[in-house]
Amino acid sequence: MRDDSEQLEFIEIDLSEETETTRIRIPDRSSLMEKGRRSPVSQGTVLSSEKRFVEEAVSLAEMTGEWAAPVPFMSYWPTYGVMNDAQLKWYLYWRTEVRQETYLDVDLSYLFVHIYELINGIGWQHPQEGYDQLKRLWLNYRERLPQLNVYMQEWMVDYILVHNLHSLLHDVMQLSGGYLPAPFMDKELQRILQGNAADLTLDLLQRYYDYDITLNTFYRDGGKEIMERYIPKVMAVADSYLKRIGQEGLLPELKPETEEIVERTLFRKAVYDESLYGRSVSFAYFPIGMHADFVQRLTRIYRCTENKLRELLGVRGRLRGKTLEPELAGVIERYLEKIYALEQKENVTKPVIHIDTAKLASLQQDSEYVRMALTIEEENTAPNSVEAEVKIEAEIEEDVEDEVEVNSIVIVSNRDEYDRNQTNRTDDVANPNAQLQWDEAAAAGLQEEWREFAEQLEARHVVAIHALLGDQPDEDLNRIANETGTMPALLLDEINDVAMETVGDLLIDGDRIVPEYIDIFEHVKR
Repeated sequence: MRDDSEQLEFIEIDLSEETETTRIRIPDRSSLMEKGRRSPVSQGTVLSSEKRFVEEAVSLAEMTGEWAAPVPFMSYWPTYGVMNDAQLKWYLYWRTEVRQETYLDVDLSYLFVHIYELINGIGWQHPQEGYDQLKRLWLNYRERLPQLNVYMQEWMVDYILVHNLHSLLHDVMQLSGGYLPAPFMDKELQRILQGNAADLTLDLLQRYYDYDITLNTFYRDGGKEIMERYIPKVMAVADSYLKRIGQEGLLPELKPETEEIVERTLFRKAVYDESLYGRSVSFAYFPIGMHADFVQRLTRIYRCTENKLRELLGVRGRLRGKTLEPELAGVIERYLEKIYALEQKENVTKPVIHIDTAKLASLQQDSEYVRMALTIEEENTAPNSVEAEVKIEAEIEEDVEDEVEVNSIVIVSNRDEYDRNQTNRTDDVANPNAQLQWDEAAAAGLQEEWREFAEQLEARHVVAIHALLGDQPDEDLNRIANETGTMPALLLDEINDVAMETVGDLLIDGDRIVPEYIDIFEHVKR
């Protein structure tokens, strides 16, 4: 129970006497403490309100609370010291439930006290554990207590800095809807572009465009979701292409003399003991958002992407402004056409195939008979005798919306002819050593990226390219796809994937080699 024994005492002062006025300091409200619950001094030193909070948080860290009725609590500077007994009892019960991941409704002041504990290192053993607890609090209370967002997006950044969890900045940016303080946005963008450009998000890039993309009609009418899906892929394509033509990729040149250092005050407006991690932290970054050329290129890539998607989706109107360089624009547009067409195919409902197991078993039995017949050594046969043909007729029904009947499957018993036919059909695909090779004269002047492209191709890719260079590309591609258990479109997409990783551009467009690259394949050995 609270000890209320301390009473104010009144004294008489004779104002007639000339006495020196004594100045009395009014104590801070947070310094008023209950007896028996904590001590105002530690080793003879008067503690600051923040240190007192941490000291008591340590003493309460392992304490659990039994069920208690909720008690309202509102305080501008919430600590244990301004709670009454009922409020403290409710707080300990609520915190116990939260630690078991049961997030009861609670006043913001209670929530802040628990956040202050975690900020000051109370309630966790490893920094990642503390981060995870803070994140769960934010996610579970952000809708019920919207004011929380303003504080958490800053405090989470501070927590990451003091505990060197820099890779989690991207996580905080996503939690805060794309917000990070400007220096950290630049640092995060630099990290991604130096790693994998496909990790870029529309939320991050939005800050670097030279106009507000949220104002256009396409973005507001569903285009946001579409751009969120395609922009990371397009950025990866553009970055790869620029590196392949000898540039630094999307990231501008970072000169050491342009690096800046910012001093950031830690955990502002929180009850935080500065003796733990310091009052502030220094942070070095390159202000890449100030590079005009970089901003212009990102904006033009966005404009090019949106305009092409508008075209593919049949949306009227186009964004105006300075256009992207033709070569890069062409790479992006061809890529979007290809990936969009592939997604459309994948979205088509696939038919359900029903197999007649009885007929399948019968066919397997017949096939086994033929295999045995083909391996029998034929003795006592006249030299000019004609070998008998074994003809097996099977009927397989596949219910693919309509029944399709495949009749009269004929297998020729002449083993030499059988082996010869199979060899002619599959040798080029089955050969694991099949490689894309050029004539010696052409190979001498071949750029290194094309050598890498050839090395990464598999046998089926090589024969598919040979088919594209042949007289009957469609027929040959269908045959190769059937023999390798795939589809022509998927086979060509695989080749394009290798081309993007090595050459930095799409090689095939519309089931044919792109005209600007056809001269490279004129001297391919077949």
